[in-house]
Amino acid sequence: MNGIAGCRKRRALGLYTVNATYGDTIIMPCRQEVPDDLMFGKWKYEMANESPVFIAFRSSTKKNVHYDDVPDYKDRLSLSENYTLSIKNARISDEKRFVCMLVTEDNVFEEPTIVKVFKRPSQPEILHQANFLETEKLKMLGECVARDSYPEGNITWYKNGNVLHHDAGAVVIHLENTVDRSTGLFTMTSSLQYKPKKADAKAQFSCSVTYNGPAGSETIQSEPLVFDVHYPTEKVTIQVLSQSSTIKEGDNITLKCSGNGNPPPQEFLFYIPGETEGIRSSDTYIMTDVRRNATGEYKCSLTDKDLMGSTTITVHYLDLQLIPSGEVTKQVGEALPVSCTISSSRNATVLWIKDNTRMQTTPSFSSLQYQDAGNYICETTLQEVEGLKKRKTLNLTVEGKPQVKMTKKTYVNKAFKTIICHVEGFPKPAVQWTIASTGAVINQTEETKYVNGKFSSRIEIAPEENVTLTCIAENQLERTVSSLNVSAINFPETDEAEDKSDDNTEKVNDQAKLIVGIVVGLLLVALIAGIVYWLYVKKSKAASKHVDKDLGNTEENKKLEENNHKSEA
Repeated sequence: MNGIAGCRKRRALGLYTVNATYGDTIIMPCRQEVPDDLMFGKWKYEMANESPVFIAFRSSTKKNVHYDDVPDYKDRLSLSENYTLSIKNARISDEKRFVCMLVTEDNVFEEPTIVKVFKRPSQPEILHQANFLETEKLKMLGECVARDSYPEGNITWYKNGNVLHHDAGAVVIHLENTVDRSTGLFTMTSSLQYKPKKADAKAQFSCSVTYNGPAGSETIQSEPLVFDVHYPTEKVTIQVLSQSSTIKEGDNITLKCSGNGNPPPQEFLFYIPGETEGIRSSDTYIMTDVRRNATGEYKCSLTDKDLMGSTTITVHYLDLQLIPSGEVTKQVGEALPVSCTISSSRNATVLWIKDNTRMQTTPSFSSLQYQDAGNYICETTLQEVEGLKKRKTLNLTVEGKPQVKMTKKTYVNKAFKTIICHVEGFPKPAVQWTIASTGAVINQTEETKYVNGKFSSRIEIAPEENVTLTCIAENQLERTVSSLNVSAINFPETDEAEDKSDDNTEKVNDQAKLIVGIVVGLLLVALIAGIVYWLYVKKSKAASKHVDKDLGNTEENKKLEENNHKSEA
């Protein structure tokens, strides 16, 4: 920038000094009071061991200005009326001793001025940068260059803001300054050789130039740089990359091996359980559809096998065996042992479900009933392993031949009788009613809902004469027939007749119950009699007579039961 702002004045060693900035205008006042009898004023500069050189002249009487033919100052000078000399575009070569001369008829007055020129260097930059540094190796990091300085400056290197000092074998700094003969400006170059450590991987390196300016010492910093520091691998690690934290059979596994060196190693040896030799690969090794035998210790190392890392992999599994399973058909009353066996890598929970309803206990069948039929599911889950669940199904069918029992109901003051055929069996039996004497089929029937292999078929009749009804139940296994005699309805029926009929029905049913009760009682009595026989001989004889009496009643009841199918309604 051209102007007078860059010019500074000061006294040094008793001489008046003007400090100028390179490229600005140098302004030098004469500093001598102009005498009244002044004839003219002149400026000259003086250099050691050389004759003075006059450069400007101004007459006080004619007011004319004359500039001497000095090549260095051609078109650069300006002399004011008060004899202040200005020099445009300050150069390094303008550093001289200038003298203002005021001449009268009787005397010559001289006042010297020293001119000092300063040039601020460019911002330093690091050139010829190393692509990378290596630990334990002294290597050229780069050159710090600051150009066009005057006077010459000094370069300093920094690491993380701290000054680097020369240290043989670790830090080597070499400074070289050159001058441009045409401008007189200096270029400072400082090279740095550096032996890094691993901790220098992220260190910031910079440099600065310090020079003396018009206002004193100034420092300019370079932009910091980070260098890639290469260091050897000191540790090898192996990782398991999986979509979940646990691994189960059927999963894919990616093993990743890495070393903590820089640059990181690109090739490794993977050691797989069951393999005697390492498998050479990049930093990853993939296993697909793993099985439980993949459980074990996995290792990887650098190709020179000096460093090795290891990890343990557990492949979780879950096996379920249901016996029996699938479609199973059994006969009613048969036994069916059921087992659901679990084999797993960890404790598993077992759940039983029948027809979409959770069961509280494990199914066990010592004597199958129709209600035992259904769809059974044994389900097991490994809670700690996501997605590891197994289930198997038992679809149980309980078959049985048709079982038929006929009953009747009569009602007081009603002109019909209800005959019921109770049927058990699976598959569901088809029921047909017929009149035994004629073989006629009765189609007016009602059926209850078929539940657990049981249902009822009923008819209502008003016979005018005694008839025998037949209930025929048939499925794929067998055909079963049962008959019942039904007496004619006498009109008009009296309440007494109906009540009697009801009483007879109840007596027939009571006889059947009595037979069962007598048999059970006889067994208990015989047992007691045997235990106390040797103590109570007389009482034992009385008990024997009582048993004979009961047996006689049993025979009579059996005859009554056989007649049940032939009795009139």
